[in-house]
Order: sequence, then C-alpha cells, then structure tokens
Amino acid sequence: MNISYKWLKEYVDFDLSAEEVAVALTSIGLEVGSVEEVQTIRGGLKGLVVGHVLTCEAHPNSDHMHITTVDLGNGEAPTQIVCGAHNVAAGQKVIVATLGTKLYDGDSEFTIKKSKLRGVESNGMICAEDEIGVGTNHDGIMVLPAETQVGTPAAEYFGLESDFLIEVDITPNRADACSHWGVARDLYAYLLRNNLPTALHRPTDEAFSVDNHDLPIEVVVENTEACPRYCAVTVSGCEVKESPKWLQDKLTTIGLRPINNIVDITNYVMMAYGQPLHCFDADMVKGNKVVVKSMPEGTKFVTLDGEEHTLSDRDLAICNAEEPMCIAGVFGGKGSGTYETTTNVLFESAYFHPTWIRKSARRHGLNTDASFRFERGIDPDGQIYALKQAALLAKELAGGTISMEIVDVEAPGLTKKFEVELPYQYTTDIIGKDIPHTLIKTIVEALEMKVVEETPEALRLEVPAYRVDVQRPCDVVEDVLRIYGYNNVEIPTSLKSSLTIKGIHDVSFRLQTLVSEQLVGCGFNEILNNSLTREAYYNESKTYAPEHLVRLINPLSTDLNVMRQTLLFGGLESIAHNANRKASNLRFFEFGNCYHFDADKKNPEKVLAGYSEEQHLGLWLTGKRVEDSWAHADEASNIYELKAYALNVLKRLGISLAGLLVEDGKSDIFSKSIAVTDRNGKLYLELGLVKKTFLVACEVEQEVYYADFNWSLLMKKLPKKEVSYKELPKFPAVRRDLALLLDSSVKFADIERIAFATEKKLLRRVELFDVYEGKQLEAGKKSYAVAFILQDETKTMNDKQTEAIMSKIIAQLEKQLGATLR
Repeated sequence: MNISYKWLKEYVDFDLSAEEVAVALTSIGLEVGSVEEVQTIRGGLKGLVVGHVLTCEAHPNSDHMHITTVDLGNGEAPTQIVCGAHNVAAGQKVIVATLGTKLYDGDSEFTIKKSKLRGVESNGMICAEDEIGVGTNHDGIMVLPAETQVGTPAAEYFGLESDFLIEVDITPNRADACSHWGVARDLYAYLLRNNLPTALHRPTDEAFSVDNHDLPIEVVVENTEACPRYCAVTVSGCEVKESPKWLQDKLTTIGLRPINNIVDITNYVMMAYGQPLHCFDADMVKGNKVVVKSMPEGTKFVTLDGEEHTLSDRDLAICNAEEPMCIAGVFGGKGSGTYETTTNVLFESAYFHPTWIRKSARRHGLNTDASFRFERGIDPDGQIYALKQAALLAKELAGGTISMEIVDVEAPGLTKKFEVELPYQYTTDIIGKDIPHTLIKTIVEALEMKVVEETPEALRLEVPAYRVDVQRPCDVVEDVLRIYGYNNVEIPTSLKSSLTIKGIHDVSFRLQTLVSEQLVGCGFNEILNNSLTREAYYNESKTYAPEHLVRLINPLSTDLNVMRQTLLFGGLESIAHNANRKASNLRFFEFGNCYHFDADKKNPEKVLAGYSEEQHLGLWLTGKRVEDSWAHADEASNIYELKAYALNVLKRLGISLAGLLVEDGKSDIFSKSIAVTDRNGKLYLELGLVKKTFLVACEVEQEVYYADFNWSLLMKKLPKKEVSYKELPKFPAVRRDLALLLDSSVKFADIERIAFATEKKLLRRVELFDVYEGKQLEAGKKSYAVAFILQDETKTMNDKQTEAIMSKIIAQLEKQLGATLR
C-alpha cells in the first residue's frame, strides 16, 4: 500500500525524515518496500526563478517578437531574452527558465539553451502557465504581482514541496494498517515507546448535520450474515466536477487517478481512514430503496468496466427496488456510478463479512482497493465516521446539502471489541525477555488497548474493534514485541535443542542425496518449486484431469489455487524464467510431492480417503548439449540424452530393467514418450518431448524433454538384498552381431526383452549399434544391427555353446517378432 509522507504528518506529529519513517515502520512490522520522492509538478520547477523585465523593445527582424533585458536577482548583469508573447512589457515580474533548465511537455522534455532567434541572442525563456505545469493557460506569459521578490525560486513562490511515497507491504493480518490513519496509529506507538515528541489527531466530524430531509432512501438488509452493518446518507444538489488541486495531488501521489470530486472523495476517505465507500447516483436508485441481498444463481450483471458477470447465489449484491446495482464490496455496476450529469448522491458505508467478499472477488477475478480491505476485515465500528467525512467533503467540494438522516442497519451480535487476559509471565516466556510491566502497559495503551483491570500478575485488556487480528494473549504479545523492538531482545549465548538424525538413516533420503550428487555431476541444477500451482495448466490434459486436482478452499490467487498433480509445470516456469534472461541451455531436476484427488474414494467418515500424495523426481532438458565449442559442432539436446540420464538413475538405485517393460508412453503431456512399467501396469518412469500446448501455457518457446520418476514406487522396487562384491570375471566375454530385418513398428526394447527372457543365465548385454531404413529394403521394414554379449564366469565359452544360445534367441525373435536375418 502506498503512503504519502506529507499526508501521514496530518495525523501524527514527528520530526523524522521519510527514510527514518521507513526504518521505524519496518521495525514495527509494517515492512517498507521503497521510498520514492514524488513531485506534483514534473521537474519540481528547478531552474525557474522570478525575474524583473527591465526593458522591452520590438525585434527588428520579427513582427511579433520582443527583445527584453531581465533582472534575475542573482547580482549579475541583466539577461537578454527574446520573447514571442504578445503581453510582455517592461516593469513586469515574470517566471524565467534559466539556461540548463528542463521543461516538460507530456512525455517529452527539452532543455533551455543559449540560442539565436532571428539573429538576436537569447539566454533564457519567459514562461506561460502551461509551459511550467502550474496551469493550462497559454494566452501569453505569466505576469506576477508587482510586489513579488526578484530572484525567488519558482518552487518557493508556488509553494511547491516534494512529497515522498512510502510503499508499505501490508501482511494479510494487518487490515487495520490499510490507511494513512492506521499507519499513523502504529507510528504514534513507536514514537511514544522511543520517547520522541508526538501527538495523534484525527479530523473531527462535529460539523456534520442534516440540512433537510428531501432525499430519503430506505435500506433493507436481507442477508445479515454477509452484511452485518450497512450505513447510508444522501447529499443532494451536488455539482460533479474536477476535484480541487489539493485532493488531486493527494490521490496522484499515492498512485490513484483523479476522476471527479464525488468519486475522489470516496477514494480519499478510504485511503485516509481505511473504510471503503461507494457512491451511487441517487436518481438511479429505483424506488428510493436499497436492498442488500444475494441474487439467484446465474443472474447476469454488467460491471462499470462493461464486462458481463454471472452471479452466484453466494455473491452479495447491493440492489435497488428492481435490480442489482453493485457486487457488494467488490465492483460497481454499469449505470450506478457517478457521472457529470449526477446531482444527487447516495454514499454507502458498510461492513461486509470478509469471507463473502474474498470468495466473490476470486470468483469473478475482480481485485479492487475496496475488496482488498473488506476481505481482510475492516473496522466494524468505523462506518459512521467515514460516512460523515464523505458527506462533509461533498458539501464543501460539490456544494451539496445533506438530505437525510444517516441510516444505520446493524445485525445483532456484531462483535466490536475483544477482551484478552495478558499474564506478565506469559509475555516473558514468549518473548524470552523480562520487559518492565510499566512499559508493557504503556505499549498496549499506545495501541489503544484499554486496561480494564490490572493486577500484579496480569492485565485484562479491551482490544479495539479495528484490531481484528488481536483476539488471543499471543496476539497481544506479538504487538508488544514489535513496538518494543525485536532488536532489543538480546540473542542468547547458548541454545538448547533436541537433535535428531533420523533422516540420515532414511533410505529414501539417502538415495535422494546419492542421485542428486550424480545429476549435479552430469551438469544438472536442482530446483525447488511451490506445491501450489495454477488450475489453468491442467485444462488441456486428460492424464492430469482438472477433476483430480486438490483444490484450496481459500486460495491466495488464481495462480496458486490448486496442488500440483505433476512437477512438470513448475519446471517449465523455471525454464521460462531463465530463458527470458538469456540462459537457454538448461538441465534441471527436482524432488517433490504430487497430489491427487479421486472422487470415487471420497468417504464422509474419512475426510482424507479421496486424497493421495506421491513423491516424484523430475528431470528437464532443453537447449543445446554442446554450444560454441572449438572441438565439436553445436548439438541440440535430444530424447536419447535424457533417456541415458534417466536409465543411469535407475542403475544408481540398483533397479534392473530386466524385470520391467519398456513401451510407448500414454501421458498426454508428451507428444512422444517412453514408459517403464511392471507387468501389473505400475508406472515407474515416463520420459519424452513435452507437448507444445503446455510449453505455450508456460511461455516456453523451445523444445523441452522431461522425465518423471515415481519415486515412491521406486522405493518399493528397490532390491531387497544388500549389495555384495566379487572378483571381476577371469574369462572373456563373447560378442555376436545380428542384422535383423523387422517391421517398422518393432522397437529395440522388444528385441531386448525377448533376448533376456530366452537366455537368463549367460546373456549380459544387448546393444543396438545401427538402424537402417531405405530404398534397399521393402516398404514397412527396417534393419537393426544388434550386438549380444555373452559371458560365463566359470569357464571360457566355446563356439558350440555360443551358437546354441544364439540359435534359441534367433528362433524366438523369428517367432515373436517375425524377424529375419539379413
């Protein structure tokens, strides 16, 4: 949230600089992201001074220019300036842009330089209002009062002061600090704690009074759960126009665009005191009646931005006697706002239930300044004050009259204050330091917590309604600590802890470390992504269908609204991030859990029955394997490179492919893939080329190869026996090569599987070293050159034994695959 330094000083007295305020706020839990100087007039009128025109003569080479001499009050000789304004004359006090001054026109800028105009030297510029940004008039130069002091800087003459924009990062629990007044209260407590001179003051509303009863509006609240309190007042006879400069400057400084005086008043009150308001054209409130209710499911509604929304029966609407006018606390409707033709205004000030507003905002993808505050929980006791301030400003800035008594509809049981017991010893135990009791009392009172009862052991406090986050003793302790100062709690010289080394002996943990070291040695980098992800990623997938997503009940945003079903998208986001920064040759791996929901297993008695999680290992490969090498041509990464890395991981785990099936993958996240399964269909590994649809969704422009290991299943597949060692074989291996003619649909994995199934004892390896498809072969055929390595560890194999084994293998290949020898 943006805070104006000057605006803040209207509510709390302090002598700190903007940077010192930033440090103070950060120390008390309102972390400041940045401090930026803001100028209401671009350039801050630097280089502009008040000058006195001493002489003014007609230009000999022009029918409209004049040659002037101007005293700039700098003790130097008068400056010659050529001026084209029709109203320039001797004796005037004017604004002069001196040499080197920068002037601005929209987004463009130009610098005043020494020049010659029609042959006469000019050393500056006498300015009009619009040329320096203090007005819009261009009908001649500005002429200042005769008593104006020569040499006065223009910034001083116009009372221009720089402001500072303080960006405060508000945590979700600090709804009370979402305003200048809220930040001022916290800063006041800090100043008191540090014995700095200060005072806290807020504008009074005593001037509020009803002028007439000419515009009564009836208010009916049907849904008191969603709207525990609704207040309204009307102001008639308003003139909707541009806001005065002071109000425009305040809004512009904090990044809001001024619209008109009525709308600007609502934004001003919200940013000042934290209470969102809405202004309706009262003449458009049909039936002179406001009804706060939920609309039927499927009701169509067009918002102020022209977008049509379909309302849910869980959306709260502000309606007139006939139709909805506004999605409560979120966005106004088309035709219900305030326009140039508006004369009568209805101001709304309400307290809406945070959960209702949060869900509506997420449901419709509408995040506004109002919903930001409502969904965090505003002060349930601040509606009337804000409404009175808005009405008073409407009288002042729009010339209106307050035309009805304030309507205040409040549901019974709206909790406004909390009572909390705070034992001193509990405070010491939590903070780890014994803070003087008098100081604790000073801090809580500075935070507007009322001491109801005090004993030597504890305080009983009444917490103000706006502190919706303080309802327990630990919450009060947190407040005491942040004002006392985290840095004032000394770091202990010793630390007591119970250490555990369980993870070191955990098999999965140990193997993760081994595999991680192996992958890092192969040039991979480990990544760690959020388990929360975007639902939209899964809309195009059947393998990871949206109905199997584990959804968050209260998501932070639409980008983090579900638990991931696969590690893929987190890795693609990491690839996109790096590729956008000119790092496109990437090897990533990640260990992480994936989550799944099965509606068929849902059981009311066992809440988690339909949910499951598995640990996975993901590998990502993209870009070039070799680039800019003097010894090797550039070479792109490919599926075979990833396959080698993946199989080496299995080998490192001691898992042999002999008992597994290698076949075509079925996952639709790949355009081509290979799957490793067992005979029961359990999927241990799938790798392939990621489908372009998913790359586009993550803004990745290059091909990506991805391998997905089901780590949880692999841990169950680990060999049961301990690793044993033996001598290397003393007898040589025998190699036999076969050139096999096969159908094009046959894969090498089929040959490998059949060979190992035929000879289980002496066959050690099966290797593919050539593939041929071409004119020399009939259509639909291809040739595989395959090497078979045999070895007997007890003796040297003879030709007879070798040929017998190869005959059996050939026979099975002919029988099962239709293979023929070339």
